[in-house]
Amino acid sequence: MALEFEHVAPAPVSPLATEHMVRMRDGVRLATDVYLPDGVETTEAVLVRLPYDKCGDYCFMPRIAPLFLEHGYAFVVQDVRGKFRSEGDEIPFVNEVLDGYDTLDWIVAQPWSNGRVGMFGDSYYGFTQWAAVASGHPALKAICPRVTGADVVDLPMPGSDEVGLLLMASYYAEHWVGSDAYDFEIDWTPRPLLDVFEPIWEALGGRSHGFDLSYPHPIPMRRFPTGHPFDARPVPTLQIMGWFDNIAPWQWRDHERIAKRPGWAQAEHLYIDAVDHEIYHLADTPITEETDHDVNPAALEALLARYVDPTLEFFEVFLRERRPASTIPKVRWRPAHGDWKSADSWPPPGTEERTLYLGSGGTLAPEPPAEAEEAVWTHDPDDLVPSRVSNPFAFLLEYPDESGYEERSDVLAFSAEPVASAVELAGPLAFEATVRSSGPVMDLFVRLLDVDPDGAARYVARGELHVEPAGADTPVRISLQHAGYLLRPGHALRLHLAGSDFPEFVPNPGTGANPWLARETRTNEHVVRLGGQAPARLTFTVLP
Repeated sequence: MALEFEHVAPAPVSPLATEHMVRMRDGVRLATDVYLPDGVETTEAVLVRLPYDKCGDYCFMPRIAPLFLEHGYAFVVQDVRGKFRSEGDEIPFVNEVLDGYDTLDWIVAQPWSNGRVGMFGDSYYGFTQWAAVASGHPALKAICPRVTGADVVDLPMPGSDEVGLLLMASYYAEHWVGSDAYDFEIDWTPRPLLDVFEPIWEALGGRSHGFDLSYPHPIPMRRFPTGHPFDARPVPTLQIMGWFDNIAPWQWRDHERIAKRPGWAQAEHLYIDAVDHEIYHLADTPITEETDHDVNPAALEALLARYVDPTLEFFEVFLRERRPASTIPKVRWRPAHGDWKSADSWPPPGTEERTLYLGSGGTLAPEPPAEAEEAVWTHDPDDLVPSRVSNPFAFLLEYPDESGYEERSDVLAFSAEPVASAVELAGPLAFEATVRSSGPVMDLFVRLLDVDPDGAARYVARGELHVEPAGADTPVRISLQHAGYLLRPGHALRLHLAGSDFPEFVPNPGTGANPWLARETRTNEHVVRLGGQAPARLTFTVLP
């Protein structure tokens, strides 16, 4: 069957903007829209560099521009190299450092610029902010990267303990074939996995350079030719994060690395909300047509202010220097089901670590089992554990009840007793255990859930690990990153263990072969040890 797809071409330039073709040092010209406020001779500029069409509906830049203009900023939005109206080859990540520097150079040379620039934006256009930091351009005074990371979706190399994200492959296919973008449903049934994408290249009339550099044998991309951004001059940074963001692990790793560097730690602020990658809010669930900003213009209009306001506030302090830095807390967060809080550090001062142990019969208890036991589950590559939502970037759009998963033979469930009074999670979580498999390698997915009094189970945190070799007992520690979550009275924690999460993650064929090239599969038995000298356990951080 021929692939049916929607072709997304460049939208018209906004009547509020003037488009410029800005020349890079190698002669390639990048399409750049400039929005200027009325009655201002020179001012600070806010720069966004993105691959998703500077004029399009998906990132709604023409809708955001007036919010910055109202505050007197020049607003500059650019299609990155190779995308939509810009020239050059569409190779993701590798050109953003030098292109960012040259764009900043162009901005400060304009008659309306006062020489000071801030950057903001999500995901890939959060990464372009870190690339600009790595460039070392002196005009860059503040950044506000949202749901992203300096090393976002960096592919695991051979020997890594990371599990590959399969959604990254579909991202390359939809956004990095030629200058435009495409939307289609993927048929995941062909084997080997690499063959899934051949009909896509044929239908689109081209291939993704990013895909071919990544699969089946990843080639490291030189993202930062001038050095990693954390080795560059610290720039005041507002890390805007979401508890339900599917790529939050990369941003938390950034925070953990920054915390070890005094200059960067002083420059970093955190702003964490109960949202997902696509800015859906937990408070709005279940999402209806009335509250869905992707289909309802009124819902989008209501969203824009709370989307942009943290950046505007941050820029008043660190880009314009009109208010002292002490007016912005180092950390602000809204726990899921809770209210906004602030602190001087993360985790907040006064937090405590607690431990729950996995026991026979599926218990999760404060004391470990008296005797050493084992729990066993299957991993069948021909019947994979399905991912919880169809679009992980918009997790809260579906916000599924995950209670049915423990009925599968390939998912282990361990449940705690309901809490009598509220428990607030605020900090890192980890799963530690000793595991093994009948197969040569093993992928282990850990998912922490909140079970309500009616039995529905909702997401709290997750983590995953690739274990190789896996044939003998192997101690593992899996970070579940961080959580800000209010466990309300009568609710209970539940832990799910599984060997797959498809198609969000690359499936393990069970044979030890390259998952992109494997034609044969093998069902494995996975084992986790309970009790004994190193009992399987969940550790988490709470506010007392």
